[in-house]
Amino acid sequence: MGANATQAADDSRYKEGRSEDEFRQYDAAAVPGVAQFYRHNHEQMTVDYVLRKEAEYFGLTRGQKSIWEAAEFLNALVDESDPDTDLTQTDHLLQTSEAMRRDGLPRWMILTGFLHDLGKCLCLWGEPQWGVVGDTYPVGCAWSEHIVFHEYFAGNPDRNVPEYQTKYGIYEPNCGLETVHMSFGHDGYIAEVMKPYLPDEALYMLRFHSFYPWHKHGAYDHLCNDKDRAMLEWVLKFNKYDLYSKGHAKPNLAELKPYYDDLFAEFLPAKVAW
Repeated sequence: MGANATQAADDSRYKEGRSEDEFRQYDAAAVPGVAQFYRHNHEQMTVDYVLRKEAEYFGLTRGQKSIWEAAEFLNALVDESDPDTDLTQTDHLLQTSEAMRRDGLPRWMILTGFLHDLGKCLCLWGEPQWGVVGDTYPVGCAWSEHIVFHEYFAGNPDRNVPEYQTKYGIYEPNCGLETVHMSFGHDGYIAEVMKPYLPDEALYMLRFHSFYPWHKHGAYDHLCNDKDRAMLEWVLKFNKYDLYSKGHAKPNLAELKPYYDDLFAEFLPAKVAW
């Protein structure tokens, strides 16, 4: 291995066998690229932007793809917001779903583990990474201090809209997270894609798996209803597999593919609308 390759290996975010407290270490000095990503996200993720992108993509007009086609399409992407891995997206999806499978979780949940990041294909349709990946949060109300790199919201134009800076903003108390406009990204998009096929528990996992201010810190409970609070248990159950499986061994796709062929066929049509 040459010097440059050795350096690349040393700098890789992928570390097999990491302990849980080594994940999600957001430090602007240690990971400046991730900090810059969140600066772009927080300065440009406005209510107007979110509404425009929901209208553009939630109608699912981007054609039909099988799940394998979507995964292969996505493999060109390395998530700039993630300090924990730079494996292919398919590798990460399989790490997540295989960890669930080893623990004997329901097949619909194993499927959800594989599907959860496929919405990142938005990047390959020309969307900037800051508008697709990273932690999510509601727009149209005050930003929680628990949002990572919260200080970067100082440059967001919505700071100058008084209604958006109140506790409830454009929402009603306990309106339910399903009625809230989240920062646009792959989570909400893949939930829209899978809405016809999966149970509510799975759709919550998809839509809110990056909503760390809520499921890690308890923020925004004032917008939640009883359904959200009941579903939180499932999001938390899912999230440990999404995050901590990044330290597991790289999966062998050729060996695993027959199992996933059967799994996809059980729940999904041969091709789905994107």
